[in-house]
Amino acid sequence: MKSILVSQPKPAVVEKSPFYEIAQKHRANIGYKPLIRVEGVSLKEFRAQRIEILDHTAVIFTSRSTVDSFFHIAEEARITIPETMKYICQTEAVALYLQKYIVYRKRKISFADGSFTSLIEQIVKHKEEKFLLALSEPHKPELPETLATLKLAVDPVILSRTVAADMEDVDLSTIDLLALYSPSDVKALIEKFGTENLPSIAVFGEGTLRSACKAGLKVVANAPTPAAPSMVKAIDIYLQKLAKGEEILPIEPQVDNDKEAFIRSQQSKLAKKSRTRRTTTAATAATAK
Repeated sequence: MKSILVSQPKPAVVEKSPFYEIAQKHRANIGYKPLIRVEGVSLKEFRAQRIEILDHTAVIFTSRSTVDSFFHIAEEARITIPETMKYICQTEAVALYLQKYIVYRKRKISFADGSFTSLIEQIVKHKEEKFLLALSEPHKPELPETLATLKLAVDPVILSRTVAADMEDVDLSTIDLLALYSPSDVKALIEKFGTENLPSIAVFGEGTLRSACKAGLKVVANAPTPAAPSMVKAIDIYLQKLAKGEEILPIEPQVDNDKEAFIRSQQSKLAKKSRTRRTTTAATAATAK
């Protein structure tokens, strides 16, 4: 019997959760407990960042929490968001969430498939815009760093922060596997319990994997991968190996050469378009003379 704690809110209908299948298949106990909570920044904290919303023509959202905070700040500051504002979202779910605040129009809302490369491609398609990048603190630096590398007009702004949740009722001595979904989960876990005598760890996302390994945690399952596109599948594979008595080696992060090559290709694409635009402008000016 394995006891697994998932760092997510308990599903409204447990029987419809994909983790329920894992519980039945492997005779495991599944518990749910968020290790973190997200709260929006205050208007005073927003203004301290010296960012003017109306100086921008597009907003990049990677989470629903930053969507909530963005429109809350705008309302509190009595800022009317123009209908011409464009929105680029990391997933379709975040894009659809915008309907809570605006009329959904495809011409001004774009979304990626959830991957880093897809989001960058969506942003590059709108390279002429002046972007406001809505971030939560802490956040992975790769997105703002990549956009700076591509020399796009982007202003990062912190709109929400992640803080540790109350974990007084968590007894890790009864847990065999802990499923973590973000670097903030890792940070909250270590701040509360330290790094000694922790259960084995399953992680979702490259950033979470890196944070867990850097902290010295034993990672035995990770997603997304070609073999395990979801956390549920990663845990299923791990439990199958465990049941067969297979040796389970700790998982380490790998260098993503494909991502580096992708960023270089986007730089080249933007540089080529910039040269073409300058050549066309120069030719037009020469003709006018």
